[in-house]
Amino acid sequence: MLAALLLFGAVVGVVLFLASRVRGKRSDNLVGYLYLLPVVLLLAVGLVYPGLRTIYESFLDAQGKAFIGVDNYKTIFTDGDLLTVLGNTVVWVLLVPPLATGIGLVYAILVDKSRFESFAKALIFLPMAISMVAAGVIWKFMYEYRVNQPNVKQIGLINQIIVWLGGDPVQLLITDTGKLNSLLLIVVFIWIQAGFAMTILSAAIKAIPDEIIEAARLDGVSPWSMFVKITLPSVRTSIVVVLTTLAIGTLKVFDVVRTMTGGNFKTSVIANEFYSQLIRADNQGLAAALAVVLFILVIPIIVYNIRQVRQEA
Repeated sequence: MLAALLLFGAVVGVVLFLASRVRGKRSDNLVGYLYLLPVVLLLAVGLVYPGLRTIYESFLDAQGKAFIGVDNYKTIFTDGDLLTVLGNTVVWVLLVPPLATGIGLVYAILVDKSRFESFAKALIFLPMAISMVAAGVIWKFMYEYRVNQPNVKQIGLINQIIVWLGGDPVQLLITDTGKLNSLLLIVVFIWIQAGFAMTILSAAIKAIPDEIIEAARLDGVSPWSMFVKITLPSVRTSIVVVLTTLAIGTLKVFDVVRTMTGGNFKTSVIANEFYSQLIRADNQGLAAALAVVLFILVIPIIVYNIRQVRQEA
C-alpha cells in the first residue's frame, strides 16, 4: 500500500513538473490535460478499479475464488431474509427523504424571521452535530423496555411516560413481528436529517426576493397560496437537491441500524447486510453482489439530480 502511494505521488510530481515546463511553450489545452491527469489517475485508482473489482467479485463464490455466475444475485432476489432486507431498504427510501424534507421545509417557514429564529434552528440542527452511532445509542435508551414488575423502574423515556399516564410499558424496538421495528429506526434517521433539510431550505427561502413577497401580500394572497404559488416554486431546485441527497444517504444507512438492532428483528438494510455477509458470514461473493445492487440503486438518483441542476442552470 505504501509503495503504491509513493508511486502515485511520484507520478503526480512528474506530471506537475512537466506541466510547469510546458507552460508558455505549448497550448493551454495541453497544460490543462497535464494538470487533469493526476485527478484522472486518482479516480482510476480510488474509484474505477475498486468498482470494477467489486463487480467481478460479485460473480465469485463465498471464498472469492470460483466463478459461479449470477448465483449471488439470484440469492438476493429469491432468499426470504434478503427480500426482507430489500423491502426494508425500499421503505426507508420511500419514507425518510419526503418526511425529513417536509419537516425541514415547514420548520424553516415557521421560524423564518421570528424573534427566536437562531435558537429554534439550532434546536433542530443539533442532532446533525451528533454522530449516527451516538444518536442510535440515545434513541435506544428512549425505546428501552423493562418488564412491568414491582420495584422495576423504566429507564426508557417513552415507556416511563406511558407508565406515568397509567399504562403498561410496551416492547417497542425488538418485537418478533418486526412490523414497527424499522419504522422506529426511521424516526431516528429523520430526527437526524431534518436539520440538514431545514438548513438548506431556509437558505433558499431567504433568497426569495422581498419584492415578490411584498407584492403578493399587497394583492391579498393567503398564507397557503403564498406557500403553494411562491415559496414552493422558488425553492424547487433546493427541494430536489435535499430529496436526492437524503435518498442517497438513506440507501447507505448503516450506523443507526447497526447500533440499535444489529440488523436483527427484521430491520436489516442493504448496507448493514453487506457488512454482515462480508465480516460475520465471510461470504465475499454475496457481499460484493449486495454492494453492486446498492450502487445500481444510487445511480438513477444521481442522474436525476444532475439533470435537474442542469435544467435550472
